[in-house]
Amino acid sequence: MPINDLVAGQNTIGAPLVRTEPIQERSAARIDALLDAAAEVVDEIGFDRLTTAMVAERAGASIGTVYRYFPDRIVLLQGLRDRAVLRYRHSVVAAIHAQSPAHWWNAVECAIDAFVGMFRDEPGFRIIRFTDAERAGSAEEEVSRDVSFATQFAEILADEYGLPAGDDLAFRLEVVVEMMDALINRAFVVDPAGDERYIAEARTVAREYLERRYDAEN
Repeated sequence: MPINDLVAGQNTIGAPLVRTEPIQERSAARIDALLDAAAEVVDEIGFDRLTTAMVAERAGASIGTVYRYFPDRIVLLQGLRDRAVLRYRHSVVAAIHAQSPAHWWNAVECAIDAFVGMFRDEPGFRIIRFTDAERAGSAEEEVSRDVSFATQFAEILADEYGLPAGDDLAFRLEVVVEMMDALINRAFVVDPAGDERYIAEARTVAREYLERRYDAEN
């Protein structure tokens, strides 16, 4: 599986959630502006207190414009999550293209570094960890999104670096996703730049976990 397939076919933001389709260039710009405003509000007061009225005021838009694309705060937060996930995937692809990692671990490290970078640079990115149904839909939808990334990344590691393809690799990468989610989120609880101790431990835990299973053969 080519690395570009991580983002192929995912160039829309919350397409099933947005009322007006297809999303034209002008609409896409409006959606981005509304999501930018939502991200700023979320970073300031948290996702649980965000309202569509706050987003409209921050974006300098009418409440009707917000409702045109996001009928309620749940859909708005889901749209923000979808955009953050898509931008994360683009960051992983860009990092792998730029670094051309020679070993499968270095490719995994690109994904971890991109995750850390999103916490530092992407407003609102931290909300993607919250699994509350009010923000992200059903638990089944939340799990399926995360497994999809693990499954696709497993195919890349198998195709590009010779790791054994199949459900076991996808499952183990899903475990790594869960560990990174917990540890890297913890790194940013107090320090907006990220506590390097947790970030370093996250890399160590992931590497030791995967190398015990794959490095003897690869």
